[in-house]
Amino acid sequence: MPKGSNVWVVHRPDGTWGVQREGGKRPSNVTSTQREANEIARQIAQNNQVDRITQGTDGRIVSHDSFGNDPNPPKDTEH
Repeated sequence: MPKGSNVWVVHRPDGTWGVQREGGKRPSNVTSTQREANEIARQIAQNNQVDRITQGTDGRIVSHDSFGNDPNPPKDTEH
């Protein structure tokens, strides 16, 4: 069972990237690149056994990685 809320990587209006918990109002981290934000989000998601969800600049989900204990995980076609 997951220990917390999923972690999202979102593009911000000022052109930076934010890392925030699902349902959170403010990002816990703000970076200048999506790559940096994804790395921070990956570490948080792994430590908390939750999902990392990355949105593109248009708000669409471009990546979804699960770090939880899924008893029947789907085959990963992304990596």
